[in-house]
Amino acid sequence: MLNYAVFSTELGYWGMAGSDRTVHAIVIGHPDELSAVKALREKMSPSAARPLIPSDWYPELREALERFAAGEPIAFHDIDVQLPERLTKFQAKVLNQTRKLKYGETVSYLELAKRVGHPGAARAVGSVMANNALPILIPCHRVLGAGGKLGGFSAPRGTDLKRELLHMEDAAHAALL
Repeated sequence: MLNYAVFSTELGYWGMAGSDRTVHAIVIGHPDELSAVKALREKMSPSAARPLIPSDWYPELREALERFAAGEPIAFHDIDVQLPERLTKFQAKVLNQTRKLKYGETVSYLELAKRVGHPGAARAVGSVMANNALPILIPCHRVLGAGGKLGGFSAPRGTDLKRELLHMEDAAHAALL
């Protein structure tokens, strides 16, 4: 059985799904609760044999995500995540390396490709980011195109939401200095 929770934030409706204290999927920036639930179910489709049960699952994480969406600098490195089983070794390396990015830190697709030992794979890194099932916990919004261009973002509102997340992190980071 997998549990899920959907909640309202300052950046739209967010949802999370998982079991015990392990997160399998996150969705962000949805216009309403129904849209967030639908997106969670789509992300969890490979696990369809296990029903998704609405609950007040993992309230500490929900609260941390709400605070993050309100602009509080929070690190999620200690949260257990379950990467999709269908990933290649390359995809898993990219996601694990992305997870190491600190709040307010950005990196280019090319630099991330170099960090995982595949300097010619910037486009492949972009594809991995586009299919990231765990945004925020694996902060794909911090990965940019060449010259600091936003690149893409697969959450609702696309690059507008990515820009908002990056500006929020910049402002919080500057306030800490």
